[in-house]
Amino acid sequence: MNAAILPLSKTSSSSQELSEAELHALEREYCSFGDTVHYLEEPKIFTRCEGSYLYDGEGTPFLDLQMWYSAVNFGYASPRHNAAMKRQLDTLPQVASQYLHREKIELAARIARYSQEKFGRKGRVHFNVGGSQAVEDSLKLVRNYTGGKSLMFAFEGGYHGRTLGASAITSSYRYRRRYGHFGDRAQFVPFPYHFRGPKGMSKEEYGHHCVQQFARLFESEYNGVWDPKAKQAEYAAFYVEPIQGTGGYVIPPKNFFIELKKVLDEHGILLVVDEIQMGFYRTGKLWSIEHFGVQPDILVFGKAITNGLNPLSGIWARDEMINPQIFPPGSTHSTFASNPMGTGVALETMKMFEEEDYETMVMAKGDYFLAALKDLQKRHKIMGDVDGLGLALRVEICGADGFTPDKAMVDRIVDDAMLGNLDAGNGKRCGLVLDIGGYYKNVITLAPALTISYEEIDLAMRLLDQLFTRATQR
Repeated sequence: MNAAILPLSKTSSSSQELSEAELHALEREYCSFGDTVHYLEEPKIFTRCEGSYLYDGEGTPFLDLQMWYSAVNFGYASPRHNAAMKRQLDTLPQVASQYLHREKIELAARIARYSQEKFGRKGRVHFNVGGSQAVEDSLKLVRNYTGGKSLMFAFEGGYHGRTLGASAITSSYRYRRRYGHFGDRAQFVPFPYHFRGPKGMSKEEYGHHCVQQFARLFESEYNGVWDPKAKQAEYAAFYVEPIQGTGGYVIPPKNFFIELKKVLDEHGILLVVDEIQMGFYRTGKLWSIEHFGVQPDILVFGKAITNGLNPLSGIWARDEMINPQIFPPGSTHSTFASNPMGTGVALETMKMFEEEDYETMVMAKGDYFLAALKDLQKRHKIMGDVDGLGLALRVEICGADGFTPDKAMVDRIVDDAMLGNLDAGNGKRCGLVLDIGGYYKNVITLAPALTISYEEIDLAMRLLDQLFTRATQR
């Protein structure tokens, strides 16, 4: 018998599902661990999902407060997105990218027209599959437009992906350590992380201070980035997340990007905005950069555009950077870049935004969620910092002094949340899906579904209260 069709175990057959123990054993033997992150020794195996919940094999619900790193903004098994995918599957599920399909063109037009209205600049949209791939496309676009410049600025705490080019502008060395560098590593600049900034400064004062420290680099040719005689910067672009994602949902002051953009414009440096995690109304705006009053030159998006159903990402760029004369056909390409399954579902997402006031809805729920967290903070000293914008919220877990990072405490909290034994009321048990981020991996980053109900927010507070109480009593 061909080994490829042998039963997976002596006790299993095509009609008998494998047990969790068997599945974990198979993973240990046959799966690369390089494409996943195991927070638990034996990660939870989920069997179905709906709305804000994941369910394990025993039917225990787990309220998800991170929604696949903000990829499932509209809730699991969203009826409209699922229906759009089924329609696309029944009409045009596949077509090579050298041909056209309606969904790609309409989706690009909607994104470009919205961005032109918000930023006052005509632009074009270029699609790819994953967020890292879209970042790679943006790097090519920047190099092409700036005559081959390969040096970039990026932020400490910033995350832009793990492909070779994207990892070069991601601040974590651990993503590059095994592979060396692709081109030149970015120069990393401090982000205005006010909670861990100098004491005695307001949030706005610290934002101004960070910009002034960056501006010093251009004061003299001996600071190493600027030729005052030629009026040329050695660096091509500054890659930013308006709100840091993996860095711990750090929210800058409102004055920061306005002041930073002025320095960039004065020295001919492009602003590339990474909206992969914060785009599509996570913060109450289609693009989170809209909160900060600046115009990007390039904008990168992904994740939630398809609600996690089919990989799709892309970039929007100013027309003069991406028109066919300067960026001709084939400049960068992926077989599945503008696949119709992805663009069909994403088009439904854009239609939903036009039909419902997501800005008002998300900001109202976010304000309610943040107020509840701040009330919870009064009862738990381990909650050193609480902040949020829309439904991107953070809880920084600290020691007894309310400041020292306590990673061990966060790990206990997240592990405990996955046991599925929290009291949800009425004799029911529930788990909680949380994510860890931050410079010291001591931040619980909260990205609930935009469709989360107020009752579910109240439930989340009760469950977090139980978790924090358990963690401090051990």
